[in-house]
Amino acid sequence: MAVLLVLGSVVSLQFGAAFASQLFGQIGAPGATALRLGIAALMLAVVVRPKFRQETLVLGMTMAGMNGTFYLALERIPLGVAVTIEFLGPLGLAAVLSRRGRDFVWVGLALLGVVVLGVREYTGAHLDLIGVLLALLAAAFWACYVLAGRKLATEGLGTGGLAGASLVAAALTLPYGLSTAGVTLFEPKVLLLGTLVALLASAIPYTLEIRALKTLPANTFGVVLALEPAAAALAGAVLLGQHLGVVSLCAIAVVVTAGVGAALRTAPAPRGKRARQDADLVLPVPQ
Repeated sequence: MAVLLVLGSVVSLQFGAAFASQLFGQIGAPGATALRLGIAALMLAVVVRPKFRQETLVLGMTMAGMNGTFYLALERIPLGVAVTIEFLGPLGLAAVLSRRGRDFVWVGLALLGVVVLGVREYTGAHLDLIGVLLALLAAAFWACYVLAGRKLATEGLGTGGLAGASLVAAALTLPYGLSTAGVTLFEPKVLLLGTLVALLASAIPYTLEIRALKTLPANTFGVVLALEPAAAALAGAVLLGQHLGVVSLCAIAVVVTAGVGAALRTAPAPRGKRARQDADLVLPVPQ
């Protein structure tokens, strides 16, 4: 049951990203970022009282950078490709922190898959280089987000700290979103779609993952999480008509394999107080 919860979180997150890309034509990527983070922050603030400390500020900054650069990348490259490239961030961080040689092999395998994606053609045209660079920047922000989230969790700030960080991220992205989208940001149809994105990409994944982590070992969680690039490719094909070629799909499969291989080498999830801290850490699902 717990595995199904995480799988549901992964699918919900990527379909949320696909719906977000449909906002780009109306309010642009900055507007979509501000709308998603703003509505999600309000949802969290209603559920739990926000806490503000240095850790929440740092986490909020990484969330703003991660989501902002990822959505900018989605304006230029397919969803499945963007998520695959972004996945290098946490995968590379895991290898660095573990300091085991075999973990770097998994990172190298994932990097090979990303390189193949970068040089192959997508629907007859080469991938946009700026889009690829933005996805790589989002990967770096994702790695920083993991470190910042771990710090927040170990300080005992929990979901209150997450709510505070979400408000910080919303405050950082709102000015740019307003400057590019203007009053269109508050049109009923745009707000409705933005609320759907906030639910699919934030509220639902957070809820499913926190429930799953009560019983799910860390390595099993990592294996399911490694399916994100595949789920993104599926969401892109179903909702956006982004049909990848055989070579690109094989490259994504290589990255997924690397993620699964790295996750299988992680230690089992801890129990007790530390387990609850880890659960709080994963609440802010990336993207």
